[in-house]
Amino acid sequence: MVVDRFGECRGLLYGVAYRVLGSVADAQDVVQDAWLRWSKVDAEVQDAEGYLVRVVTRLAIDRLRSAVVRRESYVGPWLPEPMITSPDAAEGVVRADAVSTAVLLVLEALSPTERAVFVLHEAFGYSYAEIAGILDRQVADVRQLAHRARKAVAARRQRYDTDRATQREVTERFLAACENGDVEGLMAVLAPDVTLISDGGGRTGAPRKPVYGPLSVARSVLVGSTRRPEGSQYAIEELNGAPGITIRSADGPVLAITLHLVDGAVRTIQVVSNPEKLGGLSHPA
Repeated sequence: MVVDRFGECRGLLYGVAYRVLGSVADAQDVVQDAWLRWSKVDAEVQDAEGYLVRVVTRLAIDRLRSAVVRRESYVGPWLPEPMITSPDAAEGVVRADAVSTAVLLVLEALSPTERAVFVLHEAFGYSYAEIAGILDRQVADVRQLAHRARKAVAARRQRYDTDRATQREVTERFLAACENGDVEGLMAVLAPDVTLISDGGGRTGAPRKPVYGPLSVARSVLVGSTRRPEGSQYAIEELNGAPGITIRSADGPVLAITLHLVDGAVRTIQVVSNPEKLGGLSHPA
C-alpha cells in the first residue's frame, strides 16, 4: 500500500524536483531520498501527495543551495540537463514550456526558495496557501517570493516559437545540414543574432565561451560534428517537450542539441556533451 501510494506520486515528484534543480541526476536522488523517508512514516498519512511534495521540495531546495556553490567552479557554460520526454508531454505533468531548457536556464537567476515557489505555482498550479504549507512560510511571504520570481523571469525570458510543425521542420533541416557538412544549408536556418552555448563541463572539446553569428556558429557546429565517435548516429528525439537532436554511440548518449526558434529561425542553440549530464537521455521521464 505504501509503495502504491508513492508510485502514484512519483511522476509529480520527479517533475517538481527536476524543475527546481535543472538536473536529472539530482532529481532522481531527491525522489529516492523522499522514498526512504516515506517508507519510514506511518502508512496512514492522510494526504500522501501533500506530504511527499513537501518533502521533495524541501530536499530540492537544500540540494540546490549546494549546487549553486558547485556551479561557481564549473568549467565553461552551465546548462540544464536535457531529458527525453514523450511526444504528448504538453498534455501531461511535463508540460512543454514549463520544462523547456530555455525556461530552466532563466530560473537559474532565482534564489532556491523563489525557484521552488515559481515552479509550484506556475508549473503545477499550487495555491499560495498550499505552497506556504509546503515551505512552512506565511502566505504573505509566499506571495512576495512569487512576485519577485515572476518579475525576474519576465525580465530575462525570451519568447521562443512553440509551433511544433515549425520546430520539427527546422530541426530536420538543421540535422540534414550537419550530416552533409553543408555550411550554407546550416546558415539558412540560423537567425542573424544566433548564439551557440555548449556545456561540456571541461570534459569534451566543447567551446568554453558562447559562439555568436551565423557563420561562426555554423562552422563550430560542423567542426563538432566531425569529431563524433565512429559509428555514432544522429536522431531527432523529444527533448524537454520539443524536437531535439541526439547523438548516440554503442556506449550510450554522446550529445544533445536543443534549438530555440524566433520567427522560424534558430536564435539559440544549446549543446550538452558533458557525459555526467546525459543520464536523462537513457529513458523517457
